[in-house]
Amino acid sequence: MIDSLPNHTTPSSIWVVIPAAGIGKRMRADRPKQYLPLLNKTVIEHTLSCFSQHHAIAGIVISLHPNDPYWQELNIDLPVPHYIAKGGKERSDSVLNALQLMQNELQMDADTWVMVHDAARPCLLEADIDKLIFACLERDAIGGILAKKASDTMKRSTTTQSILLTEERENLWHALTPQMFRLKQLSDALQNALEQNVMITDEASALEHSGESPLLIEASGSNIKITHPDDLVLAEFLLK
Repeated sequence: MIDSLPNHTTPSSIWVVIPAAGIGKRMRADRPKQYLPLLNKTVIEHTLSCFSQHHAIAGIVISLHPNDPYWQELNIDLPVPHYIAKGGKERSDSVLNALQLMQNELQMDADTWVMVHDAARPCLLEADIDKLIFACLERDAIGGILAKKASDTMKRSTTTQSILLTEERENLWHALTPQMFRLKQLSDALQNALEQNVMITDEASALEHSGESPLLIEASGSNIKITHPDDLVLAEFLLK
């Protein structure tokens, strides 16, 4: 747990955006993966609890599909303010909609720090949230992301899934979430990338396209993303 934060922030000055408009086709389930049951809750409820109890988090914005029938069934009651934004076709659209809600409707300062986190990453450790905050604030960085160094041999394939070559794994990282940036800078970077039809796979890639170099903060391997059915079993084990 954070004992104290750098002087140029306050203990409750960071907001969280959770894009949750996806349908999770790879799970082969009857509902989006964020609403699958996990230890007597849903996946997204566990994800929300990672942040709602953290004293540095001021509030949360969740981007939902316009026709989402599951959210209202949860009766979410969080100890921090939370708002719903309209989900978009792609993750970047959902994130941008949430950021625009924060700017236009909630009238937040341009320099507000925002963490963006996957709805299907319910095993995030408080210690990793702390590491991300400290890295971004102490070093006065452009922002940063949680990540994991590649430890396996990395292969690049052909289109037929034959091995084309072995990639040097030194300096290769798996990008995780949350990813933390200033509100307006992230919003502008996403907007510019979308206008230029640039493929954006995470928030850091939007900043990279703008010429910035976000920090990489090494995180625990337990911060898994639920993508396939077996991941639910692993998440249950980790949460226990």
